Amino acid sequence: MANFLRLLGRRLAALPLMILGVTLLVFVVLQFAPGDRAVAALGEGASQQALEQYREANGLNDPLFIQYFNYLGKLLTGDFGTTLPPAKPITEVIASAFPVTLQLTFLGVLIAVVISLIFGVLAALYRDTWVDQVIRIFSVAAIATPSFWLGILLIQWFALGDNSWFPSGGLADPDEGFVGWLQSMTLPAIALAIPVSASLIRVVRTSMVEELDRDYVRTAIGNGVPYTTVVSKNVLRNALVTPVTVLGLRIGYLLGGAVVIEMIFSLPGMGQQILNGITNVDTNLVQGVVLVIAVTFVIVNILVDLLYLLINPRIRTV
Repeated sequence: MANFLRLLGRRLAALPLMILGVTLLVFVVLQFAPGDRAVAALGEGASQQALEQYREANGLNDPLFIQYFNYLGKLLTGDFGTTLPPAKPITEVIASAFPVTLQLTFLGVLIAVVISLIFGVLAALYRDTWVDQVIRIFSVAAIATPSFWLGILLIQWFALGDNSWFPSGGLADPDEGFVGWLQSMTLPAIALAIPVSASLIRVVRTSMVEELDRDYVRTAIGNGVPYTTVVSKNVLRNALVTPVTVLGLRIGYLLGGAVVIEMIFSLPGMGQQILNGITNVDTNLVQGVVLVIAVTFVIVNILVDLLYLLINPRIRTV
Protein backbone atom coordinates (compact mmCIF):
# COMPACT_ATOMS: atom_id res chain seq x y z
CA MET A 1 0.00 0.00 0.00
CA ALA A 2 2.88 2.37 0.75
CA ASN A 3 4.33 1.84 -2.74
CA PHE A 4 0.90 2.35 -4.26
CA LEU A 5 0.38 5.68 -2.48
CA ARG A 6 3.93 6.79 -3.21
CA LEU A 7 3.52 6.13 -6.94
CA LEU A 8 0.12 7.82 -6.98
CA GLY A 9 1.57 10.88 -5.24
CA ARG A 10 4.44 11.16 -7.71
CA ARG A 11 2.13 10.89 -10.71
CA LEU A 12 -0.35 13.43 -9.36
CA ALA A 13 2.48 15.83 -8.50
CA ALA A 14 3.80 15.63 -12.06
CA LEU A 15 0.36 16.08 -13.63
CA PRO A 16 0.24 19.93 -13.41
CA LEU A 17 3.71 20.22 -14.98
CA MET A 18 2.70 17.92 -17.81
CA ILE A 19 -0.46 19.92 -18.46
CA LEU A 20 1.53 23.16 -18.37
CA GLY A 21 3.99 21.75 -20.90
CA VAL A 22 1.18 20.64 -23.19
CA THR A 23 -0.50 24.06 -23.11
CA LEU A 24 2.80 25.80 -23.87
CA LEU A 25 3.66 23.43 -26.74
CA VAL A 26 0.25 23.72 -28.36
CA PHE A 27 0.19 27.50 -27.93
CA VAL A 28 3.62 27.99 -29.52
CA VAL A 29 2.94 25.62 -32.42
CA LEU A 30 -0.35 27.30 -33.27
CA GLN A 31 1.31 30.71 -33.36
CA PHE A 32 3.18 29.57 -36.47
CA ALA A 33 0.10 28.12 -38.14
CA PRO A 34 -0.88 29.84 -41.39
CA GLY A 35 -3.90 32.10 -41.43
CA ASP A 36 -5.17 35.13 -39.54
CA ARG A 37 -7.75 34.60 -36.80
CA ALA A 38 -9.16 38.08 -37.34
CA VAL A 39 -9.71 37.43 -41.04
CA ALA A 40 -11.22 34.03 -40.24
CA ALA A 41 -13.65 35.63 -37.80
CA LEU A 42 -14.68 38.70 -39.82
CA GLY A 43 -14.25 37.42 -43.37
CA GLU A 44 -12.04 38.37 -46.30
CA GLY A 45 -14.09 41.48 -47.00
CA ALA A 46 -13.56 43.08 -43.58
CA SER A 47 -11.86 46.46 -43.51
CA GLN A 48 -8.40 46.91 -42.07
CA GLN A 49 -9.84 49.02 -39.28
CA ALA A 50 -12.30 46.28 -38.30
CA LEU A 51 -9.53 43.70 -38.34
CA GLU A 52 -7.35 45.84 -36.07
CA GLN A 53 -10.24 46.42 -33.69
CA TYR A 54 -10.85 42.67 -33.48
CA ARG A 55 -7.16 41.95 -32.82
CA GLU A 56 -7.04 44.60 -30.12
CA ALA A 57 -10.26 43.45 -28.46
CA ASN A 58 -9.09 39.81 -28.37
CA GLY A 59 -5.52 40.50 -27.29
CA LEU A 60 -3.96 39.34 -30.56
CA ASN A 61 -1.65 42.34 -30.61
CA ASP A 62 -0.24 41.59 -27.16
CA PRO A 63 3.20 39.95 -26.80
CA LEU A 64 3.09 36.17 -26.99
CA PHE A 65 3.91 35.62 -23.32
CA ILE A 66 1.06 37.95 -22.33
CA GLN A 67 -1.32 36.04 -24.60
CA TYR A 68 -0.14 32.76 -23.09
CA PHE A 69 -0.61 33.85 -19.49
CA ASN A 70 -4.03 35.28 -20.30
CA TYR A 71 -4.94 31.90 -21.79
CA LEU A 72 -3.67 30.09 -18.69
CA GLY A 73 -5.66 32.41 -16.44
CA LYS A 74 -8.86 31.56 -18.31
CA LEU A 75 -8.08 27.84 -18.14
CA LEU A 76 -7.76 28.00 -14.36
CA THR A 77 -11.34 29.27 -14.21
CA GLY A 78 -12.57 26.59 -16.61
CA ASP A 79 -12.95 29.05 -19.48
CA PHE A 80 -11.72 27.54 -22.76
CA GLY A 81 -13.00 30.51 -24.72
CA THR A 82 -15.44 30.51 -27.60
CA THR A 83 -15.30 29.36 -31.18
CA LEU A 84 -15.22 31.75 -34.07
CA PRO A 85 -18.59 33.22 -35.15
CA PRO A 86 -21.14 31.91 -34.74
CA ALA A 87 -19.61 31.93 -31.25
CA LYS A 88 -20.19 28.89 -29.08
CA PRO A 89 -18.51 27.98 -25.77
CA ILE A 90 -15.71 25.51 -26.45
CA THR A 91 -16.67 23.59 -23.33
CA GLU A 92 -20.01 22.78 -24.97
CA VAL A 93 -18.28 21.65 -28.17
CA ILE A 94 -15.94 19.38 -26.22
CA ALA A 95 -18.79 18.08 -24.05
CA SER A 96 -20.61 16.84 -27.15
CA ALA A 97 -17.57 15.55 -29.06
CA PHE A 98 -15.42 14.00 -26.33
CA PRO A 99 -17.83 11.16 -25.42
CA VAL A 100 -17.76 9.98 -29.05
CA THR A 101 -13.96 9.78 -29.04
CA LEU A 102 -13.97 8.01 -25.66
CA GLN A 103 -16.50 5.45 -26.89
CA LEU A 104 -14.47 4.75 -30.02
CA THR A 105 -11.22 4.48 -28.06
CA PHE A 106 -12.77 2.21 -25.42
CA LEU A 107 -14.22 -0.15 -28.03
CA GLY A 108 -10.91 -0.14 -29.90
CA VAL A 109 -9.01 -1.01 -26.70
CA LEU A 110 -11.48 -3.81 -25.95
CA ILE A 111 -11.11 -5.35 -29.41
CA ALA A 112 -7.32 -4.98 -29.34
CA VAL A 113 -7.06 -6.65 -25.91
CA VAL A 114 -9.29 -9.58 -26.91
CA ILE A 115 -7.42 -10.20 -30.17
CA SER A 116 -3.97 -9.88 -28.59
CA LEU A 117 -4.79 -12.17 -25.67
CA ILE A 118 -6.28 -14.92 -27.82
CA PHE A 119 -3.62 -14.88 -30.53
CA GLY A 120 -0.73 -14.16 -28.17
CA VAL A 121 -1.58 -17.04 -25.85
CA LEU A 122 -2.16 -19.43 -28.78
CA ALA A 123 1.17 -18.43 -30.34
CA ALA A 124 2.96 -19.12 -27.04
CA LEU A 125 1.23 -22.44 -26.33
CA TYR A 126 1.89 -23.65 -29.88
CA ARG A 127 5.23 -21.95 -30.40
CA ASP A 128 7.29 -22.84 -33.45
CA THR A 129 4.32 -24.64 -35.01
CA TRP A 130 2.22 -23.60 -37.99
CA VAL A 131 -0.18 -21.84 -35.61
CA ASP A 132 2.64 -19.63 -34.35
CA GLN A 133 3.81 -18.92 -37.89
CA VAL A 134 0.35 -17.93 -39.13
CA ILE A 135 -0.16 -15.59 -36.17
CA ARG A 136 3.29 -14.10 -36.76
CA ILE A 137 2.45 -13.37 -40.40
CA PHE A 138 -0.83 -11.76 -39.34
CA SER A 139 1.00 -9.60 -36.79
CA VAL A 140 3.58 -8.35 -39.27
CA ALA A 141 0.93 -7.57 -41.88
CA ALA A 142 -1.32 -5.80 -39.36
CA ILE A 143 1.51 -3.68 -37.94
CA ALA A 144 2.38 -2.51 -41.45
CA THR A 145 -1.25 -1.56 -42.19
CA PRO A 146 -2.18 2.08 -41.52
CA SER A 147 -5.45 2.36 -39.64
CA PHE A 148 -6.89 4.96 -42.03
CA TRP A 149 -6.23 2.71 -45.05
CA LEU A 150 -7.73 -0.26 -43.24
CA GLY A 151 -10.78 1.88 -42.45
CA ILE A 152 -11.27 2.66 -46.15
CA LEU A 153 -10.99 -1.05 -47.00
CA LEU A 154 -13.53 -1.97 -44.32
CA ILE A 155 -15.98 0.55 -45.75
CA GLN A 156 -15.56 -0.93 -49.23
CA TRP A 157 -15.92 -4.51 -48.01
CA PHE A 158 -18.69 -4.24 -45.45
CA ALA A 159 -20.51 -0.92 -45.88
CA LEU A 160 -21.02 -0.49 -49.63
CA GLY A 161 -23.15 -2.38 -52.10
CA ASP A 162 -26.41 -4.24 -51.77
CA ASN A 163 -25.23 -6.53 -48.96
CA SER A 164 -23.74 -3.90 -46.68
CA TRP A 165 -23.63 -5.03 -43.06
CA PHE A 166 -22.62 -1.76 -41.43
CA PRO A 167 -23.16 1.95 -42.11
CA SER A 168 -20.37 3.66 -44.03
CA GLY A 169 -20.20 6.57 -41.61
CA GLY A 170 -21.94 8.71 -39.05
CA LEU A 171 -23.05 8.03 -35.49
CA ALA A 172 -26.31 6.21 -34.87
CA ASP A 173 -29.20 8.19 -33.42
CA PRO A 174 -30.02 7.54 -29.76
CA ASP A 175 -33.39 6.16 -30.90
CA GLU A 176 -31.61 3.22 -32.55
CA GLY A 177 -30.39 1.97 -29.18
CA PHE A 178 -27.32 -0.08 -28.37
CA VAL A 179 -27.51 -2.18 -31.56
CA GLY A 180 -27.47 0.90 -33.76
CA TRP A 181 -24.59 2.38 -31.76
CA LEU A 182 -22.60 -0.85 -32.05
CA GLN A 183 -23.16 -1.06 -35.80
CA SER A 184 -21.93 2.50 -36.32
CA MET A 185 -18.87 1.97 -34.09
CA THR A 186 -17.78 -1.53 -35.14
CA LEU A 187 -15.87 -0.73 -38.33
CA PRO A 188 -14.08 2.35 -36.90
CA ALA A 189 -13.12 0.41 -33.78
CA ILE A 190 -11.76 -2.53 -35.80
CA ALA A 191 -9.72 -0.19 -38.01
CA LEU A 192 -8.33 1.42 -34.88
CA ALA A 193 -7.67 -1.83 -32.99
CA ILE A 194 -6.00 -4.08 -35.58
CA PRO A 195 -2.59 -2.31 -35.79
CA VAL A 196 -2.44 -2.01 -31.98
CA SER A 197 -3.45 -5.62 -31.39
CA ALA A 198 -0.72 -6.79 -33.75
CA SER A 199 2.04 -5.24 -31.63
CA LEU A 200 0.43 -6.50 -28.42
CA ILE A 201 0.28 -10.06 -29.78
CA ARG A 202 4.07 -10.19 -29.96
CA VAL A 203 4.40 -8.79 -26.44
CA VAL A 204 1.89 -11.28 -25.00
CA ARG A 205 3.58 -14.18 -26.80
CA THR A 206 7.05 -13.22 -25.56
CA SER A 207 5.84 -12.78 -21.97
CA MET A 208 3.95 -16.09 -22.05
CA VAL A 209 6.95 -17.99 -23.43
CA GLU A 210 9.21 -16.56 -20.71
CA GLU A 211 6.77 -17.59 -17.99
CA LEU A 212 6.21 -21.06 -19.45
CA ASP A 213 9.96 -21.72 -19.31
CA ARG A 214 10.27 -20.85 -15.62
CA ASP A 215 10.99 -23.48 -12.98
CA TYR A 216 7.74 -23.05 -11.05
CA VAL A 217 5.74 -24.17 -14.11
CA ARG A 218 7.70 -27.41 -14.43
CA THR A 219 7.50 -27.96 -10.68
CA ALA A 220 3.73 -27.46 -10.58
CA ILE A 221 3.17 -29.80 -13.52
CA GLY A 222 5.52 -32.37 -11.98
CA ASN A 223 3.46 -32.26 -8.77
CA GLY A 224 0.35 -33.17 -10.70
CA VAL A 225 -1.25 -29.73 -11.13
CA PRO A 226 -3.20 -29.72 -14.42
CA TYR A 227 -1.44 -27.83 -17.21
CA THR A 228 -4.51 -25.69 -17.94
CA THR A 229 -4.72 -24.68 -14.27
CA VAL A 230 -1.07 -23.62 -14.18
CA VAL A 231 -1.47 -21.58 -17.36
CA SER A 232 -4.74 -19.88 -16.43
CA LYS A 233 -4.05 -19.13 -12.76
CA ASN A 234 -0.30 -18.51 -12.69
CA VAL A 235 1.35 -18.11 -16.07
CA LEU A 236 -1.24 -15.83 -17.64
CA ARG A 237 -1.40 -13.45 -14.68
CA ASN A 238 2.38 -13.13 -14.41
CA ALA A 239 2.70 -12.71 -18.17
CA LEU A 240 0.24 -9.81 -18.29
CA VAL A 241 2.53 -7.40 -16.41
CA THR A 242 4.51 -6.31 -19.47
CA PRO A 243 1.54 -6.19 -21.89
CA VAL A 244 -0.39 -3.94 -19.51
CA THR A 245 2.48 -1.45 -19.53
CA VAL A 246 2.73 -1.56 -23.32
CA LEU A 247 -1.04 -1.13 -23.61
CA GLY A 248 -0.80 2.10 -21.60
CA LEU A 249 1.66 3.47 -24.15
CA ARG A 250 -0.54 2.33 -27.03
CA ILE A 251 -3.57 4.19 -25.68
CA GLY A 252 -1.94 7.41 -26.82
CA TYR A 253 -1.81 5.95 -30.32
CA LEU A 254 -5.45 4.90 -30.01
CA LEU A 255 -6.51 8.43 -29.01
CA GLY A 256 -4.54 9.94 -31.87
CA GLY A 257 -5.74 7.28 -34.28
CA ALA A 258 -9.33 7.88 -33.22
CA VAL A 259 -8.98 11.48 -34.38
CA VAL A 260 -8.11 10.29 -37.91
CA ILE A 261 -10.63 7.44 -37.98
CA GLU A 262 -13.43 9.83 -36.95
CA MET A 263 -12.79 11.88 -40.07
CA ILE A 264 -12.94 8.81 -42.34
CA PHE A 265 -16.17 7.54 -40.80
CA SER A 266 -17.72 11.01 -40.30
CA LEU A 267 -18.04 10.60 -36.55
CA PRO A 268 -18.76 13.83 -34.64
CA GLY A 269 -15.86 13.42 -32.23
CA MET A 270 -12.75 15.36 -31.28
CA GLY A 271 -11.10 14.66 -34.62
CA GLN A 272 -13.85 16.49 -36.46
CA GLN A 273 -13.47 19.45 -34.10
CA ILE A 274 -9.69 19.58 -34.63
CA LEU A 275 -10.25 19.58 -38.40
CA ASN A 276 -12.81 22.37 -38.06
CA GLY A 277 -10.45 24.37 -35.85
CA ILE A 278 -7.49 24.03 -38.23
CA THR A 279 -9.60 24.77 -41.31
CA ASN A 280 -11.15 27.89 -39.75
CA VAL A 281 -7.94 29.04 -38.01
CA ASP A 282 -9.79 28.70 -34.71
CA THR A 283 -6.86 28.47 -32.31
CA ASN A 284 -9.04 28.45 -29.21
CA LEU A 285 -10.90 25.36 -30.40
CA VAL A 286 -7.72 23.49 -31.39
CA GLN A 287 -6.03 24.36 -28.09
CA GLY A 288 -9.01 23.20 -26.06
CA VAL A 289 -9.46 19.92 -27.91
CA VAL A 290 -5.76 19.02 -27.93
CA LEU A 291 -5.44 19.91 -24.25
CA VAL A 292 -8.33 17.61 -23.28
CA ILE A 293 -6.90 14.73 -25.35
CA ALA A 294 -3.42 15.21 -23.84
CA VAL A 295 -4.74 15.34 -20.27
CA THR A 296 -6.79 12.21 -20.92
CA PHE A 297 -3.67 10.43 -22.17
CA VAL A 298 -1.72 11.44 -19.06
CA ILE A 299 -4.51 10.31 -16.71
CA VAL A 300 -4.87 6.97 -18.49
CA ASN A 301 -1.14 6.35 -18.16
CA ILE A 302 -1.34 7.10 -14.43
CA LEU A 303 -4.13 4.53 -14.12
CA VAL A 304 -2.06 2.00 -16.09
CA ASP A 305 0.91 2.55 -13.78
CA LEU A 306 -1.33 1.90 -10.77
CA LEU A 307 -2.79 -1.20 -12.41
CA TYR A 308 0.75 -2.41 -13.11
CA LEU A 309 1.52 -2.07 -9.42
CA LEU A 310 -1.62 -3.97 -8.43
CA ILE A 311 -1.09 -6.97 -10.72
CA ASN A 312 2.62 -7.34 -9.97
CA PRO A 313 3.05 -8.71 -6.45
CA ARG A 314 6.84 -8.50 -6.67
CA ILE A 315 6.69 -4.70 -6.89
CA ARG A 316 4.11 -4.43 -4.12
CA THR A 317 6.45 -6.20 -1.71
CA VAL A 318 9.56 -4.17 -2.56
